[in-house]
Amino acid sequence: MIASQLKLKLKKIQGNVSEDIAIRLHRSISWLNCAEQSKGNGDIQFISLWISFNACYAINVSKEELLSEKENFREFIQKLVNYDVEKRFYQLLWNKFSGTIRVLIENKYVFKPFWDYQRGESINWKLLHEKSIADSLKYLSNQKVTNLLEQVLDRLYTLRNQLIHGGATYKSKVNREQVKQGCNMLQLLIPIIIDILMENAQEDWGEIYYPVINE
Repeated sequence: MIASQLKLKLKKIQGNVSEDIAIRLHRSISWLNCAEQSKGNGDIQFISLWISFNACYAINVSKEELLSEKENFREFIQKLVNYDVEKRFYQLLWNKFSGTIRVLIENKYVFKPFWDYQRGESINWKLLHEKSIADSLKYLSNQKVTNLLEQVLDRLYTLRNQLIHGGATYKSKVNREQVKQGCNMLQLLIPIIIDILMENAQEDWGEIYYPVINE
């Protein structure tokens, strides 16, 4: 599904769901639409797609409950997989594993231990990378959807950090392949995520981060 289709679907249910989930979905769809309008500009497209994803899972929690972003989306993905009765995530992973996903997982430039090694950490990143690739194959064959999605999102999170924290030049030639891979993956994942949220809009997805303040 594309942003315009998801927007129409949201309008149909908007009067029957909480304000929090309606705003969450509206924000996510708006950034998905931005990504669709940014085709041809991989950097902006990837950042827009990540914001769309972020809008889906970000929740307002107390300082005592504060989790890392990776922990937040790990819990969120597990919850999504539980609600994915049609096994859309597994079908996507199965159909795309030999192409987009495998290329992304095998790309060392989006593997965090590779960069940790470059910064001086004494780790065997090559061994860890090979294990990660082998694990992803095992997760696919055993239908461990959450584990495989975590592998994929871990790679995308590293790419996200490179772009958001100024670790890459705008439209740089040296990272085009991973940006392209990241866009390809997120533009397939995010519509499924949004659709599952809409189909389960009565569930508790948490209080939105930065609610709308009416003064």
